[in-house]
Amino acid sequence: MNISRSKLSPELDIGVGCYLLVVAVLSIVGNLLVLVIAFKRSSRMKPPELLSVNLAVTDLGAAITMYPLAVASAWNHRWLGGESTCTYYGMMGFFFGVASIMNLTVLATVRFVVSLNMQSPKDRISWVMVKVLCMWIWVYGLLWALFPILGWGRYGLEPFGLSCSLAWGQLNNEGDFTFLISLSSFNLIGPCVVIICCYFGIAIKLYLTYKHSLNRNRVGKAIRLHRRLLRIAVLISVGFMCSWTPYAAVSMWSALKGSDGIPPVVTLLPCLFAKTSTVYNPLIYYIFSQNFNREVKQLATVCFGPGLCHASNSINDNSLYTISANTKAKAATMSLPMKEITQNEGEREG
Repeated sequence: MNISRSKLSPELDIGVGCYLLVVAVLSIVGNLLVLVIAFKRSSRMKPPELLSVNLAVTDLGAAITMYPLAVASAWNHRWLGGESTCTYYGMMGFFFGVASIMNLTVLATVRFVVSLNMQSPKDRISWVMVKVLCMWIWVYGLLWALFPILGWGRYGLEPFGLSCSLAWGQLNNEGDFTFLISLSSFNLIGPCVVIICCYFGIAIKLYLTYKHSLNRNRVGKAIRLHRRLLRIAVLISVGFMCSWTPYAAVSMWSALKGSDGIPPVVTLLPCLFAKTSTVYNPLIYYIFSQNFNREVKQLATVCFGPGLCHASNSINDNSLYTISANTKAKAATMSLPMKEITQNEGEREG
């Protein structure tokens, strides 16, 4: 592999380095806040919330292991460390990327399965099950990240010269193309289809629950809560897919048509856009979760001013109220997996 200098101008290299530094700081601070708040309320954490914590770990891991090297390379106008660091960087990016999208897929699937059992508050996902799912996510991501090192696919320098990833433009044999097809099927198209179908199914379930309820005024607040949870999960999933779609499109074009005809700047922009995927999750929590917002402000008060930080004692956002189709229209509670660390927006169970 020929490790060369950056294909960009020195001024653009400096700008890229500054951009990546901002992304790294925002990602590290934001996801650390998610983990700190999760730790504060760990005694009251529901099993499905571990998937949200797991996702924050993947985003934080990507920011810590990748961005410093990319920033240093940009400011030096060349990739630092040669082939060994290029393989390391590409492997970390692939590992955390696959783990993230599989985490979102598992989260959507768990939410859908639980939504099918609204009428059975005893059917909750267990700690053992969610821990097994988290372990499977990491093992699955590691397995795919090792494939290029073992000879199925390969890692290489991006066309603009400041980042490493899968060597899309160097897939020259049948084995490389089978890797490309398998990667696209199992780690892009398949997960996206599952996520879309699961959240569409949850939306239909909530609609039918409300439509068939005998006392809509009584269940209206619960339905609005579910819609807020669904909106947060959908925003995070759509954000991840949107941030990576341009990069996937350019990469697929490079694999099928070659990257020689693509200007370096055109390959740079999708790569930079994809790296923002580690930033916006905490922002979505902060904007759309009242309780995450409140706990962040409480934590800031402890760190930067007088006050006392405490975890909210109200009932979890995770509670899924169920509507029974009888004459009294009762509501039961059910744990609803979500991509949100705080679960305190619902009313206390009666």
